[in-house]
Amino acid sequence: MPLVQTVVPESEYDLLRQRARKEGKPMKAVIREALRAHLVPDTVDPKDPIFHAFPIQKKKGRSHWDSRDHDDLLYPGRP
Repeated sequence: MPLVQTVVPESEYDLLRQRARKEGKPMKAVIREALRAHLVPDTVDPKDPIFHAFPIQKKKGRSHWDSRDHDDLLYPGRP
């Protein structure tokens, strides 16, 4: 694993130390989590097909797609 070093102001160091103590984790873990949250944000893609697949049945009667067709809807162009 590569080693990354940096210099931080005393105030930020104190905040990191306080967070690590509060969560009962090493400072390394807190810093890794902060980097991960910044570099790989946990967001939802509103264009994801799963959000447009419903309602399965608009009105009474046969649904416009069956469970057997869900792979085609969720993964278009997949063989």
